[in-house]
Amino acid sequence: IISKGADWFSSIGTEKSKGTAVFALTGNIANCGLVEVAMGTTLREIIYDHAGGIKNGKKLKAVFPGGISTPVLPADCTDCAMDFVSVPKAGSMLGSGAVIVMDETVCMVKIAHRAMTFFERESCGKCTPCREGTEWLSKILERIEKGWGRNEDISLLADISNNIFGKSFCALGDGAACVMNSILKHFRAEFE
Repeated sequence: IISKGADWFSSIGTEKSKGTAVFALTGNIANCGLVEVAMGTTLREIIYDHAGGIKNGKKLKAVFPGGISTPVLPADCTDCAMDFVSVPKAGSMLGSGAVIVMDETVCMVKIAHRAMTFFERESCGKCTPCREGTEWLSKILERIEKGWGRNEDISLLADISNNIFGKSFCALGDGAACVMNSILKHFRAEFE
């Protein structure tokens, strides 16, 4: 940008999301690493052209387009342009730019449990909704993972998430709630 100027940088990308973005590609893909692409490049292009596609010929199941603190997107959202307008319309966020790709073998209940364990561990403990809510989410998901789940656990997970969202001092609680709700929205059958 310094050597070529702002006009050059603004000529790349989309009308409302100018320039490039760096994405960290990880998960069940052939090539993990960093890629810099024009804003508006589709998730499909990033996964299949830049990351070499899904490992071992498996099918794509889900993607965290901006890291573990962003709502998950199902495989049918891969034509989403990775920019500040399109990703929110699809139901997620660009977040940190850490694109986490999951194939068809991944258990979304296990992913939810790992995510909530992360949020529980990272909570500073200052506010009750995040401190208590993430712990409860983690415990319920652990119970489901061990085969002790109950049908009412699904609505309880959603209820706890909804009671965390918008009630925490920082974005950590909102991240946990958004992730949990998005996994329930797109992969409820796995919990059932």
